Amino acid sequence: MSRILFKELLLSPEMYLAIDAIGFEETTEIQEKAIPIIMDGHDVLGKSQTGTGKTLAFSIPALEIMDPEKFNKVQVLVLCPTRELAVQATSEVMRLAKFKRGVHVADVYGGVPIDRQILKLKTANVVIGTPGRIMDHLKRRTLKLSDLKMIILDEADEMLSMGFRDDIEIILKGAPANRQTVLFSATMPPEILMLTKKFQKNPRIVEVNRKQATLENICQYYCNVPYNRKNDALKLILLYYDPKLSIIFCNTKRMVDCVTDFLRTNGFKAIGLHGDMQQNQRTNVMNSFKSGKTRILVATDVAARGIDVSNVNCVINFDIPQNSEYYVHRIGRTGRAGKPGESITICGGRMAREALFRICRLTKSKITQRSLPEIEEITKRQYENNLQFIGCELEKEHKQSTYHSMVKDLEEKGHELFDIAAAALRSRFEKQDEKIKNIQPIRFGPASDTSAVRRPYQNKSFSSHGKLGFSKILINAGRMNGVDRGVIARSIANATKISERELGRIEISERKTTVEIPKAKALVMCRQLRNFRINSKIASATLYQPQTNYRRY
Repeated sequence: MSRILFKELLLSPEMYLAIDAIGFEETTEIQEKAIPIIMDGHDVLGKSQTGTGKTLAFSIPALEIMDPEKFNKVQVLVLCPTRELAVQATSEVMRLAKFKRGVHVADVYGGVPIDRQILKLKTANVVIGTPGRIMDHLKRRTLKLSDLKMIILDEADEMLSMGFRDDIEIILKGAPANRQTVLFSATMPPEILMLTKKFQKNPRIVEVNRKQATLENICQYYCNVPYNRKNDALKLILLYYDPKLSIIFCNTKRMVDCVTDFLRTNGFKAIGLHGDMQQNQRTNVMNSFKSGKTRILVATDVAARGIDVSNVNCVINFDIPQNSEYYVHRIGRTGRAGKPGESITICGGRMAREALFRICRLTKSKITQRSLPEIEEITKRQYENNLQFIGCELEKEHKQSTYHSMVKDLEEKGHELFDIAAAALRSRFEKQDEKIKNIQPIRFGPASDTSAVRRPYQNKSFSSHGKLGFSKILINAGRMNGVDRGVIARSIANATKISERELGRIEISERKTTVEIPKAKALVMCRQLRNFRINSKIASATLYQPQTNYRRY
């Protein structure tokens, strides 16, 4: 379906100049639907995924309604969930405002000195920032909303999930009643609908079914591996496919650090990105990744919001995403601008595979199983790539250089030309050989299915609850927290100092988990597990009551 052109929209000459300078001609679906409605002054409730072009959809009408005479009065406020998304939105708005008179943009977010932001706010009439830092400026009275014409909530569902609901409500209450409110969200949970009902006036609903479009150019694969071999599986995947730019997604900040350290130790240039990093660190990480200096980025879902790199050719899910929306956001980082992309999900066990299949059913994705590459396949592929690389070098025209003189000098010293070439190739490619050393073949048990893998924390020498000295505990964490049996077992072992082998059956539901533990240690373990960490969640455990209907969770 062809979209309308920007020149068909009723925009100012200055805006047409900016759009032409950027190189845009045809609108995206969200732009075609939303821009005219926002320009007409209606409140808008938009459902749209990342990567659909919604930044332009709200930025163009926002800049068009501004009064250039009020150069130091804030007329447009944009709320974003993360610093990266705020920086990205600021960049887009400034490009669109290039030919407009009297537009001054200020981006405000945490992690940087507030003094510089205060100076920028004195002359700003467009403010883009995160709710927390916007609240700081409102409290300091360095930001005033009395002249606000439009407020925009970008990625509203993500802001709510990050705990910004109270801040958002305070900001909306403090804005003039006659302002225009534009809200974009990837999902429409009840909390979003409550915000809409409370703070928007007869909003026009704009919905883009981007879920399928996001996945069209992406080949989706998954690999089954034992849980304790996920690191080695990741290493094999990177060695075989050798992506030019890749993003590896983890569910927790701690896992981002662990995976990044593992890759660096094994000779890969990798950098991590998560919310605990300072803003200057995050900026350096993104600059290194966008420039291609570092080819592997390891990130959490929240930190990856706002990453806009068009030439990522592979996304790897090291952890299964916590829901279908995260899955779409993750793999949507590749296959952009009509380019093909690949996503590979590492399934560490049966529960992980079942969680992935649920996500694929919800997103109507076609995902194919792919075997992990063998060492021999990696070696063969590297050999062919290296051969091609040297062949291309030989075909280039090279003038007489010091390298020719070096070869002649070595021949005069009695070295064979064949040995000289082999030494040069070894010095160029021997680091590749180092990466594949000490990788043991990844094999499953007698059956090919991952369910055949023996799990040390499901001790077969003990019977189920109530027999041979077992009690059950109930933990307030489940699949929605991104846990599996391995995570539960390790978390309990770390908190109580008992061996994972002492645990019995582990049953995980959506919100709760039951675990069989040695009856003799039950009371002590319950005390130790009153507050313990599972992934990034603080969880607690209580003795399981047999009369509780576990299936209702």
